[in-house]
Amino acid sequence: MFPEKAKKLIEERKTLENYRELKIYDNKVDFFSNDYLGIAKKLNKFKTTQSHSGSTGSRLISGNSVFCEEVENFLADFYNVESSLIFNSGYTANLAVLSAIPQRGDTILYDELIHASLRDGLRLSNAKSYKFKHNDLEDLILKSKKSSGSVFVVTEGIYSMDGDEVNPEILEACHKNNWFIILDEAHSTGALGRNGKGIYENYSNEIFARVHTFGKALGTHGAVVTGSKELKEFLVNFARPFIYTTAMSNAELEVMQQAHTLLDQSEKEKKNLNENIKYFQGKIKETEDNFSFLDSNFAIQGILGNIEDLKSLSNVLDEKDIAVKTIFSPTVPMGKERIRITLHSYNTKEEIDLLFNSINSLK
Repeated sequence: MFPEKAKKLIEERKTLENYRELKIYDNKVDFFSNDYLGIAKKLNKFKTTQSHSGSTGSRLISGNSVFCEEVENFLADFYNVESSLIFNSGYTANLAVLSAIPQRGDTILYDELIHASLRDGLRLSNAKSYKFKHNDLEDLILKSKKSSGSVFVVTEGIYSMDGDEVNPEILEACHKNNWFIILDEAHSTGALGRNGKGIYENYSNEIFARVHTFGKALGTHGAVVTGSKELKEFLVNFARPFIYTTAMSNAELEVMQQAHTLLDQSEKEKKNLNENIKYFQGKIKETEDNFSFLDSNFAIQGILGNIEDLKSLSNVLDEKDIAVKTIFSPTVPMGKERIRITLHSYNTKEEIDLLFNSINSLK
């Protein structure tokens, strides 16, 4: 037995050609993972010294440890902030910040392209919220005229589907108007900033809350919310995704710490990644009359087109053992479906050539 309404939703998704299913992509050229610097590959060789046994409870019951607090202090120092609080994932971290901090009578202004985890946090918040056009300062200012109470502006360092950076004028406007910035650095952590600490590492003490996710460039999982001691104190007391979640094991925390150590040693990988991005952009110029590409200077690239053409291209790439991911609505707006391509430090020029030769075969 299965609910009829749920059955109809599945059938509707199949009809609209945006049905999702799980696949295995072993032994293919990697143009789809978020392992930008290859740290996940290095962590495969790392042997933990801490216990792999479960923490047995939430941090507020039996799940806290001396080692966990040591790692949080390490992360606070790494990101040059007063305090940090570890979460089991970037999703729960975003959920915690948005659902707990803005109160009834406050206002949340959010970029229309923020991640689903932030949108879910908005749904759980008692504050009123208004979206503004992507990276549009003028629209942000316009929407702010509806605000009351404390104002929180939610944006991302790098947007996961378009690969573009947050408009710096938005940050400046927040400082000017004393708005609280909530910045999701999931894709900018590790890959951007002078030391890989995010797109706005030089403003670390001026941003109210930053969420650093470790499942992307850092090659592991988990996340941390960084900011003031007051921010951590509040989340420990009021953030339900923290209070009611079993804590990570010490072994998982050790891998998290090791990933940051590897990040500090990844200058060569960062250079290789930037070179691959430039090489990829050069190849775009040879094919731009045939396909529409994202305008991105980051590792996240993509090909835009109608669903049928994207599926045809995806099949060709799969036959060539090239792993990419076709992104449909509702992950992106209808009409903006794309094949998402992710570049890495370990991709070779020959692999990028193979990718473009396969694309050009559909002229």
